Formats: sequence, structure tokens, C-alpha cells
Amino acid sequence: MKEIMIEVSSSGERIDTYISKARTDFSRSYIQKLIDNGDVLVNQTIVKSNYKVKIEDEIVLKVAAPVSMDALPENLFIEVLFEDENIIVVNKPKGMVVHPAAGNLSGTLVNALLNHCEGRLSNINGVIRPGIVHRIDKDTSGVLLVTKTNFAHEYFSEKFKNHDITRTYFAIVEGVITENKGKIDAPISRNINDRKKMSVNVTHGKHAITHFEVIERFKDYTLIKANLETGRTHQIRVHLAYIGHPLVGDTVYGRKKQILTQAGQALHAGLLGFIHPVSKVYIEFTAPLPNEFSEIIEKIKQM
Repeated sequence: MKEIMIEVSSSGERIDTYISKARTDFSRSYIQKLIDNGDVLVNQTIVKSNYKVKIEDEIVLKVAAPVSMDALPENLFIEVLFEDENIIVVNKPKGMVVHPAAGNLSGTLVNALLNHCEGRLSNINGVIRPGIVHRIDKDTSGVLLVTKTNFAHEYFSEKFKNHDITRTYFAIVEGVITENKGKIDAPISRNINDRKKMSVNVTHGKHAITHFEVIERFKDYTLIKANLETGRTHQIRVHLAYIGHPLVGDTVYGRKKQILTQAGQALHAGLLGFIHPVSKVYIEFTAPLPNEFSEIIEKIKQM
């Protein structure tokens, strides 16, 4: 991590606009990401995008030092649900990281896809995240869409931005949810005390809505289906914890010491639906619940 100082020579302008003019080597989206992550400080204080700069301000950008990384093809098994010349839909297993990052350059879904697709993936997101238009967590399994052309990437980027994608997840949560159905409408932002976590923030959070439906109740646990109306980072995990029902296995937003001993949150992306960028036909893809869910439920029934 390195720090970049920016001298303020005028006042009254929004900080995101000011930085984009002062540092034309950074894209506006990258600057916005720095601000959202709390990596832009004014006079040693984290600020929001709408902060108006003043001449005496001292602006510091905390920017990750450049790391030389290349995503390389690897002969890893991936379950392909659909593939054509524009997209590929896969069933990502639990425990597999979606794309390489510093300290984790191999064994990812991208490494497997580069081998499977012989390098034919969209390059809008650069060499380290080719084809990746959306992500699910390492410990979340299920349906994931990857783009093979830049045309498809731009198309789906807009679809995800406008929430025009159908996404259904399944989860096992702690506690018994008494309502058969529910809607969680609570804005989400970075946790001000831990920038690696998200949290509900009524004042500064981004609009976030999760719909849930109870599938089966057990003693002290509930199996639910959740549909995302929006797509914020860790949205389901944050929202369910917010209403007092964190996901089983989620040591970040739930119990630090889990009663059930499986690793990672019990969350599965079961369905993904969208209008195909070329045929314009609506299609859906599903992935069955992984064996882990049955194993957890069996443990619960024996408790």
C-alpha cells in the first residue's frame, strides 16, 4: 500500500470529481472504489463522494502498490451448465475462489476457465479477472455467469447494475424464522470499524432489498430461499444477521465459534436467470443443493 498526496488548488468541488481531474491516470470507477473502501482521507479523516474540497485540505489516497500478476490456465474440473460463443454458466464449488488475487494466484475459477475456454474470455476487467462480470464468495457454491466476449460483458454489466437478473439463493440460518415470507429493506455500506466487512447503515448505506421464504424449520435452525432485488457485497449474509438469523457457518457475521463444524457459510446460489444478449430469450439455470446442505440438516436433526 502506498499513499498519494493531492494538492487542493480550488474549493467547492465534489471530492470524487476533483480527484478524477487531478489524477487522470485513475478511472472514475477506481476513484469511487477508493472512496467507498475508506481509502481516501481528507485531513486524516475518511470522507464520502459528496464531500466538497477546500483549499487548505490535505487529500491522501491509499493505493495498493502494483503487483505483477498473470492469471494462467490450469486443468481444473469445472461443472459447465451452459456455454456458447458469448457466455459460459458454471456451478462453482464451495471453497473455490472466483479470480486470482495477491497471494492467491492459482486454483481459482478463472484459472480453470482460461484452460477450458482456451483464453477466450472478455478482457474488460483486465488480465487478472477475465470474463468476471459478477462474483460469489469463496465459500458460496452455485450458479455463476462468465462472459466470453466484451459485448456480452458490457451487456451484463448493465443488467446487473439495473437489477435485471433473477438470482435465487438457498441458506441455512440460525434460529427459527416465524414468518413464512419476508422482505428485508436495509441499506448496506462498508463497516466503519472493519473495512473488510459490510454492515447495515441507514444514513450512508446503499439501497439493498432481500426477499426470503421459509422452506423448512428445524429446532433452532431454518432452511430458507432468498431472492435478491439488489446485489450488494455480502448482502444475504449481512441482511440475515441484521434480523437476528445469521447463516450457519458464517464466522464473519455470525457466531465466531460455530456449533456445527462445517467450514464457511451455508449459502448456495441455486438459480440465475437472464435475457440472453444475442437471442433476447429469457433463460434460467439451476444448480442442485450441494451434499453439504443435507449433511448439515442431518446434524441438526440429531441434535
